[in-house]
Amino acid sequence: MFLFESYCLDPGRRELRSADRMIALEPQVFDLLVYLIRHRDRVVSKDDLLAGVWNGRIVSDSTLDSRINAARKAIGDSGQRQQLIRTVIRRGFRFVAPVQEIVERPTDAEVRPAVASKQEVSFCRSSDGVSIACASVGAGAPLVKAANWLTHVEYDWDSPAWSPLLHWLAERRRLIRYDGRGTGLSDRTVADISFAGFVRDFGAVVDAINVDRFAVLGISNGASVAIDYAARHPERVSKLILLGAYVQGRNRRGSPTEKEKAATFLSMLRHGWGDENSVFMRAFASVFIPSGSPEQIKWFADLQRITASAENAERIRRVCDDIDVLSVLSRVRMPTLVLHCRQDGVVPLEQGRMIAAAIPDARFVTLESDNHVLLAGEPAWPRFLQEIESFLHT
Repeated sequence: MFLFESYCLDPGRRELRSADRMIALEPQVFDLLVYLIRHRDRVVSKDDLLAGVWNGRIVSDSTLDSRINAARKAIGDSGQRQQLIRTVIRRGFRFVAPVQEIVERPTDAEVRPAVASKQEVSFCRSSDGVSIACASVGAGAPLVKAANWLTHVEYDWDSPAWSPLLHWLAERRRLIRYDGRGTGLSDRTVADISFAGFVRDFGAVVDAINVDRFAVLGISNGASVAIDYAARHPERVSKLILLGAYVQGRNRRGSPTEKEKAATFLSMLRHGWGDENSVFMRAFASVFIPSGSPEQIKWFADLQRITASAENAERIRRVCDDIDVLSVLSRVRMPTLVLHCRQDGVVPLEQGRMIAAAIPDARFVTLESDNHVLLAGEPAWPRFLQEIESFLHT
């Protein structure tokens, strides 16, 4: 544990605190800060950081600079002040603030299983023969994340949008994820892309992991799959966590405006898929992550190009717009946490409120954000993590 200024950095718990406030950091930013502090007796070069933080992978100067800036911002420093992290021109960086290092012996209750440094990727087959890519990482009670519209189990693990949540969950649970049909590492050439197919894929994954009961995380359209499965198999789902969830796609909400939005989304998708320079892609991304950084917007375009063809993306999007699992909500009986960003431009808050009202004793939490994909570092992030942590341990 390292103490400096008003901050406490705990590498074991992967926490940065100031007084009683937890400061959310992306995993790479956290690792960079730990590396700088542990090697504060010298200037660390870019090559040192690439070896120690990125495991030798090549990253651009702009990526490194953005991580340094994020680390400075988290501890109240800046490129102008450089009172804690100093840039040594043409040599590298050095942590220059006084640091007190405390070695603690954890109690048995505080000891957590170490997170696997590398996730394990395997494959299973859905009941109609589609090959589904699965990823498992971490230890402890299983938490299964239902696939949402765009996933790639390898790319998401290190992405600037998904990796903070995925790493945080894997530190606490055995996290199981998968790519739905037509996307990621799963079969791309698929005859049947339908909601029933999405549910079959989920069922194939949970049967393959060979556990009796598990918690489920459903995000966006993945929440609809999670709800459908939980209603049909209450004996297997212990808890349900939903974020940005909906049970009615845009075409099923009884609103001409929502149907117009569905058509607009499909048009933007067709004209700008995977092109970070396209005005259509930027408009598309601005709906999902309006508060996203340029790096996160680029990630969104890269995710499109890497995860699915424009044709498959459109097929999946059309299925999502016609989802309707409203009728099964009343059969969901396990403890449920429904989280929804207040200004979500993709899924209206009313959908989340409707879900929470229909599921007995569900807890509804409104997060102060305008993003559909909640991002580490935004004000709502600490509460988001705290709500999940509390829910999983009750």
